[in-house]
Amino acid sequence: MNSIKALNIVLAISLVGVLFSGYLTISELPNIGAATCSLGGCQMILGLPTCMYGLAMYLAVFIVALLGRKN
Repeated sequence: MNSIKALNIVLAISLVGVLFSGYLTISELPNIGAATCSLGGCQMILGLPTCMYGLAMYLAVFIVALLGRKN
């Protein structure tokens, strides 16, 4: 497997992660999402929903993979 194909796979997986964790973030933020903590309570760390940390990490992986593919 060459590096471009591997980066494309990482880009696809991280894009799915960004979309999924972004949806969860919007749904768990108070007064924004329709399904606010509907599945039994929000998990919070330092006052933020845990899915926001996942969103930040998936976004970082996506940006790094995009920059790696660009070079």
